[in-house]
Amino acid sequence: MRALLISLALLCSTLVAADGDDLAVGHFSANPPGSALPAGWQPYRLAKGKHETQYLLSSVDSRTVLEARSNGSASALAYALRADPKRTPWLTFRWRTERLIEKSDIRTKAGDDYPARIYVVFDYDIARLPFGERMKMRMARSLWGEQLPVATLCYVWEPRQPVGYSQWSAYTDRVRVIVAESGSARLGQWVDIERNVAADFRAAFGEEAPPITSIIVAADTDNTGETAHTWFGDISLHSRPAGGR
Repeated sequence: MRALLISLALLCSTLVAADGDDLAVGHFSANPPGSALPAGWQPYRLAKGKHETQYLLSSVDSRTVLEARSNGSASALAYALRADPKRTPWLTFRWRTERLIEKSDIRTKAGDDYPARIYVVFDYDIARLPFGERMKMRMARSLWGEQLPVATLCYVWEPRQPVGYSQWSAYTDRVRVIVAESGSARLGQWVDIERNVAADFRAAFGEEAPPITSIIVAADTDNTGETAHTWFGDISLHSRPAGGR
């Protein structure tokens, strides 16, 4: 899904997570179904010629959630913020999807489609990269814009690899793809996910996580031409895991 990777350039808002605070990012349930997207969420359109995934607020089990329908399409919704992963490292969200992408393959560009993704984008200074990587990133930014992010985590629902499996994106070694849910056992069910993004960043990049600048949700099927029907529940950042709250 090359178009999405080159389109993660976002401006940061002034929203800052205070020490010890819990931060609601995607508070979809606080809105009536059929209404406009919650404040702060913006459609993220991709390259010309790409069909767009359709997003709307709908009601499932008497609760408002974000519904996504992808048919050979690729686009996203983005929420800009400023949060300190040292203070609020725990990302919690829930998702539900009807079917997997049969041709999805985390190892290849052609298979880089998922019925559900959540990106966490970090404010990483390009000057910290080794010389070779810095030159590659500057070349990419000359093509796609100066705000192209340098360090991103991407949580996906993958058909084959086990939960916890991770590797670099087939497109770039500046996006670490992490399997948050795997296989078909829980298709059609709500699946609750909790990840320590600070720990995941450290494992991926070998250093402490810088500030978080945006959260992005997506369902994409542009590479495989398949379809996806997915729902996203509320998304939030917390200072402690669920068992400690």
